[in-house]
Amino acid sequence: MTYEAERHGEADRRRRPPGPPPDDPARPLWRQRDFGIFWAAQTLSVLGDSFALIALPLLVLQATGSLARMGLLTAVGGAAAVVAAVFAGAVVDRVDRRKLLIGCDLVRMALYGIVPLVWLFGPQIWLLYVVLPLCEAVGMLFAVGYVTVVRGLVGTEQLTEANGRLNATAAAAGVLGPLCAGLMAAWSGPATAVGVDAASFGVSAACLVFVRLRERPGKSPERTGLWRDLRTGIAFLRGHPVLRALTALLFVFSFLTLGLTDLVIYHLKHDLGHDDGAVGTVMAVGALGTIAGALLVARVRRRLGFGATWTGSVAVCGLAFAGLGWARDVPVVAALTAAFLACVGMAGTCSMSLRQEVTPEPLLGRVTSAFWTLQYSAAPIGAAVLTWAAERRGTAPVALVAGACCVLIAGAALFTPIRRSGHRT
Repeated sequence: MTYEAERHGEADRRRRPPGPPPDDPARPLWRQRDFGIFWAAQTLSVLGDSFALIALPLLVLQATGSLARMGLLTAVGGAAAVVAAVFAGAVVDRVDRRKLLIGCDLVRMALYGIVPLVWLFGPQIWLLYVVLPLCEAVGMLFAVGYVTVVRGLVGTEQLTEANGRLNATAAAAGVLGPLCAGLMAAWSGPATAVGVDAASFGVSAACLVFVRLRERPGKSPERTGLWRDLRTGIAFLRGHPVLRALTALLFVFSFLTLGLTDLVIYHLKHDLGHDDGAVGTVMAVGALGTIAGALLVARVRRRLGFGATWTGSVAVCGLAFAGLGWARDVPVVAALTAAFLACVGMAGTCSMSLRQEVTPEPLLGRVTSAFWTLQYSAAPIGAAVLTWAAERRGTAPVALVAGACCVLIAGAALFTPIRRSGHRT
């Protein structure tokens, strides 16, 4: 070896980060150390979020006895998440993403940890209206960062499988978390459940410390205004034929379907006269459908391609939705709910994987943020309209109309570039 080559080799070694290189993306996911650790950390974060979903409203109810105060807390938290979505992508594209995720978990651990400490001296409801919006905003930042990190852990060919596994365990944690939170709140009080929630984020942050990511290609974006960053993400979506069609169709789909859970609960309790136990059973079966869809999506996409998988999933969602209002037995309602949620999970995993595959690395955060902002911007209005109409006209005709519109969305996709998109786009 010449002196010049040796000198360059030494310089290269100095530039490399210490420790072993990230996993080979060609290896099976179950043998990839970094993905396994990240998988565990993400599951813990979702578990913590689901604890808060139950524990914080219970704290409000325990202290005030007011359902309206509970709803206000939920609304404030949701609004904070929507606002955070606007600028989350710009932040994610500019910083070290692993450190960002760790920081998000630590911030949520500290904020939620304050609640049980303060509650030792007596309830302070105002604190919840400060803590929850901040945690929801930080959670949105974590969610956008998480989407971008997955591509730094696995190869492009494994993105759909990786997202499916992450979504499956997230769905399981979303069922287990509220159940455990409810049991713990009954045993030792809601404040203790919030403390466990805080601890889960601490464990998640500790796991992420040991995750290694491949270096991000390209330069970090120049500092610009937040609205310009959002427009950059929207411009990329508009310029990509498949993503442009997906964004438009999912805007309508989200408007039609966000209120489905409320519709199912209303149908079970008001139309069929069942108790909360029946509602819990149906939601648990629905969660199993979500898990099944997330685990099957990679195999189905490999066999059918993106276009057929996404279009078929949306069509089945519509058929299941249309039948919900006419179902008179709990097992039938549960089966239709599971089918709907399974196909929603498949379609969602496909669209997320496609964005990760086709978006340049420096833009991934902003594109994700823009996509979510556009997709869900009208969904709360749709949920309000759906439930209002069901209360006045009945669940059966409203579900039939909404389900038929979902089938029409799948049909419309056949006249867009979605139809021709295969395994890779």
